[in-house]
Amino acid sequence: MAKRDLHVVVLMGGWSSEREVSLMSGKGVAAALRTRGWTSVTEVDMDRNVARVLEELRPDIVFNALHGHPGEDGTVQGMLDLMGIAYTHSGLSTSAIAIDKELTKLLLVPAGVRMPQGTMVRSESLFERDPIPRPYVLKPVNEGSSVGVAIIHEGGNHGSPIGRGTPGPWNDFDELLAEPFIKGRELTVAVLGDEALCVTELKPKADFYDFAAKYTDGLTEHVCPAEVPEDITQAMLDMALLAHRALGCKGASRSDFRWDDEQGEAGLYLLEVNTQPGMTPLSLVPEQAKQRGIPYGELVERIIAEALASGPAK
Repeated sequence: MAKRDLHVVVLMGGWSSEREVSLMSGKGVAAALRTRGWTSVTEVDMDRNVARVLEELRPDIVFNALHGHPGEDGTVQGMLDLMGIAYTHSGLSTSAIAIDKELTKLLLVPAGVRMPQGTMVRSESLFERDPIPRPYVLKPVNEGSSVGVAIIHEGGNHGSPIGRGTPGPWNDFDELLAEPFIKGRELTVAVLGDEALCVTELKPKADFYDFAAKYTDGLTEHVCPAEVPEDITQAMLDMALLAHRALGCKGASRSDFRWDDEQGEAGLYLLEVNTQPGMTPLSLVPEQAKQRGIPYGELVERIIAEALASGPAK
């Protein structure tokens, strides 16, 4: 395990749509380190002077608790590489690919990971015709935490075709990824280091596991471990680990799935891989780690230890 007298900077906040979640993640990480006897822990709410701040602080390692842009897309990773500072979680190229859902498909599908077929569409074209048969999902290609996701049902409130002025991601993004809607159950698998932990089923009180359902206490029931057949559990564990390895993820990652239980294993699809999964009290990675006998503080230390073993980019 890493030496507890090292100076750890916990980088959090920033200016993405997931800022508040990142602050919760970062504060949780910093508190856990202090509780476990780390003597030099500094919390940094990232602004655009972050390079100067880090140069003054001279950390031994940065715990990257950022979510969304620019902490999850390779931008901050590239800066830290240039500065020669070790940091947790995935590196520049992995982060840049994994945050882009289309690039992720191009890498993972040939590696044997089943993902929904998708097509990029101009938002303006949605007001003329549906890009694929309904029901389908529209999502920004490079946002996380279900930010900007809409499900377009037959006879839904969006109109047919989608009406101008109706609320949805087409008002905020010029291009969107359209994918067939996979009916069934919402499941997720965390990978820590080189081990898939377990499967959690997510049962939102509303129709969709959106941003609010993810981060508002009481809006989603977590069933951990998920009550699914052993072969489906193993298939998800294998697929999540394959995705983690194929993308070159480091530290912790989280793979999100949909499973149409009427089709058996053929109905299992990986939707996306999160390289900066949440570390809040409601987050799924800490929950799965606890299920495997790894308390929150040890989880944080394991992530730091792997990063220190890799060291800063040369």
